[in-house]
Amino acid sequence: MQISKSLSLLLASVTGIGAAAIAGPAYPPHYQPHGVPVLSNKPYPNTTIAGVTVIDTPIVRLAREFTRNHSSEAVYKHQIRSWLFGSLLIANNETLKNSVDIEVHAVSAILHDLGWDTTPNSPVTSHDHRFEVDGAIASRKFIEQYGDSNWDARRTQLVWDAIALHTTRTIGYYKELEVQLTSMGISVDYDGLRPGVTNETYTQIITEYPNFDLKQATNDTFIFICATKPEQTYDNQLQPWGERYVANYTTKGNLRIDHIFDHL
Repeated sequence: MQISKSLSLLLASVTGIGAAAIAGPAYPPHYQPHGVPVLSNKPYPNTTIAGVTVIDTPIVRLAREFTRNHSSEAVYKHQIRSWLFGSLLIANNETLKNSVDIEVHAVSAILHDLGWDTTPNSPVTSHDHRFEVDGAIASRKFIEQYGDSNWDARRTQLVWDAIALHTTRTIGYYKELEVQLTSMGISVDYDGLRPGVTNETYTQIITEYPNFDLKQATNDTFIFICATKPEQTYDNQLQPWGERYVANYTTKGNLRIDHIFDHL
C-alpha cells in the first residue's frame, strides 16, 4: 500500500500524535463509541468541497488520500464527484438526513472503484474477483487498519455491501440506505440529475472536478478487465465490452445457462 507524506501526517493525528489538529465528536470520559451512525441532522466535523458541505473526519480524509494513491486522475475525480452527488441527495431529503450514516456513505463512495486500479501487482486488485469485490475487500482492509472503535462489524459490512453492489442496482437499490445512496450518487455522474441535485450544484461539482475523461477511463478500464480476467465478466455489465473490443473474448460455454442443468 502506498502512503504519501500527507497520509502519514494524517495517520499520526489519528493515532494520537498531534490529535488536537482534528476535532472529533466529544464523548464523556472513558466512553468508547461503538457502531454509532454519523447523521447529518446533528453537528458533525465538516468541510466544503465544490460548494457541498461534506463530512470531514480522519477516516474520510484518509480515504480520499488512499483512493488518490490507487486511482488514475480520472477515476479519482469520478469517486469524489460520486460522493458529492450522493451527499447532495442526502442533504436535500429530511428522511435521509435523519437516517443515512454519512461517514459510511463517504467511505463507500470515495473508495468504490478501487477495483479499477490497473497498475501491475496492485495491492487492491486480484486476478480472480470482480472489480466490485476487489474494491469491497480492499475497503474492508482499509477500515480494519485505519478505522476507530466506532467502526463495528455492521458499519464495515455496509461499506462492503455498498461497494460490492454499486453496479447491481436491481439489488443495491433494495438494500440499506447507505448502500442505495452510494450507487445513486454514482449514477448521477453517469446518468445526470436526480432530485436533490440541481443544475447549479451539478455544474459547481463538474467545474471543480471535470468529467471530460470519465468515458475514456471507463472504456479503458472495462476493456482491461475483460482482457485480463474474462471469467469475472461473463455474468455482469462488463460482458458487452469484452464482446465488442477484446480479441478472442467469447461467452460461448461460459454463461450460467450453459451449465445450470449439468447435474439434473
